[in-house]
Amino acid sequence: MNTTLNPSGIGDDSLLASAVAKVKRHVLPLFVIMFIVNYIDRVNIGFVRTHLEHDLGIGAAAYGFGAGLFFIGYALFEVPSNMLLQRVGARIWLTRIMFTWGLVATAMAFVQNETQFYVLRFLLGVAEAGFFPGVIYYFTRWLPGVERGKAIAIFLSGSAVASLVSGPLSGALLQIEGLGWHGWQWMFIIEGMASVLLCGFVWFWLDSTPRDAKWLSTAEQEALVQAIDSEQREREAAMPVKPSLWTLLKDRQILLFCLIYFCIQLTIYAATFWLPSIIKKMGDLSDLQVGFFNSIPWLISIIAMYAFAAASGKWKFQQAWVASALLVAAAGMFLSTTGGPVFAFVAVCFAAIGFKSASALFWPIPQAYLDARIAAAVIALINSIGNLGGFVAPATFGLLEQRTGSIQGGLYGLAATSIIAAIIVFFARTRPKAHAAPAPLGETRPLLDKSH
Repeated sequence: MNTTLNPSGIGDDSLLASAVAKVKRHVLPLFVIMFIVNYIDRVNIGFVRTHLEHDLGIGAAAYGFGAGLFFIGYALFEVPSNMLLQRVGARIWLTRIMFTWGLVATAMAFVQNETQFYVLRFLLGVAEAGFFPGVIYYFTRWLPGVERGKAIAIFLSGSAVASLVSGPLSGALLQIEGLGWHGWQWMFIIEGMASVLLCGFVWFWLDSTPRDAKWLSTAEQEALVQAIDSEQREREAAMPVKPSLWTLLKDRQILLFCLIYFCIQLTIYAATFWLPSIIKKMGDLSDLQVGFFNSIPWLISIIAMYAFAAASGKWKFQQAWVASALLVAAAGMFLSTTGGPVFAFVAVCFAAIGFKSASALFWPIPQAYLDARIAAAVIALINSIGNLGGFVAPATFGLLEQRTGSIQGGLYGLAATSIIAAIIVFFARTRPKAHAAPAPLGETRPLLDKSH
């Protein structure tokens, strides 16, 4: 019997394969579209930096700080948001997240000063908190472990596609003038309202659990639930007692996951928020031309993500693949400091191969390690702490540019952190070590093995 999808041999493999295929067809395209819209609303600020400076007097340091404030709100509300998703269901909570982030993204069109800019960027992070880890958790309840890595790679390609289309889209919207509004205001209104409108479809399309899915037969629902429950029983056998969140905060593996993801996100968001500025130094380019040039690194990264995912599936050693991708990112960021603006742009294209692939390759490691009973909260924790890199990178780059006129020191720092992350990823385990038999009454054991 083929046990590729059903390693525990529970249920009919053909039913499980059929269920998995239907899940991918039903939810993956929607999640990719949601992520594209989400990512555009998050990073479109990068295309209006000069407009905000000209119209509102928001300088480089204020821009960098405001761009990064998104991630403070995101980090503070990520874990509670994902715990609420687990309680009320994915359908309700993901729809709510999308509706509120769309409203706040639209309100960005009406900022008048630095304070309003800071407040709305913070609120955008609060509104969006829980979306990404919520989808990652959704996969843990809908797909067997062997299928999740591929699904995550496809889902994460949404951010690369968003980066690919956001440049030309935002550049085109910046050309609109009318009703007393500037092009940057029209960009925020149109892109924000797209999220609000899409959430209506999300409400009618998503189901919270496999047993709610009328597009699966009863037999397919059971095969899927049994396969996923079987994997969870294996984790519970290795970890008989459900660990508390406080215990997990002291687990070195969880801390390593947070640190690795923080390093990855530093590079991603430094490139995301400052690449348009690098491109503008290449010549006298219009907003639309800058948008098209901005798409090139992300197009390259989409191809690279799929290539890395396929290779890691064939030659299994997830830590080595993450490390390899991080070293590519480090090389690209270092090379971007050694030439003129055109060479820097080419080097960032090379770096994008690494940092986007590393982001996709990273998530199967903590997913395999985590107990499903606490997976939602811990995935949110890793994502929220890691995404603080999205605050540190733009804020630091803004200060560097305002005080020194250059971001070269920041690029050196990104290269160094990627190398450090490539080293420490080999200390991250993909599963907890099995415990011995339960301790006699009155004795206790650690809830998680801290050894490497």
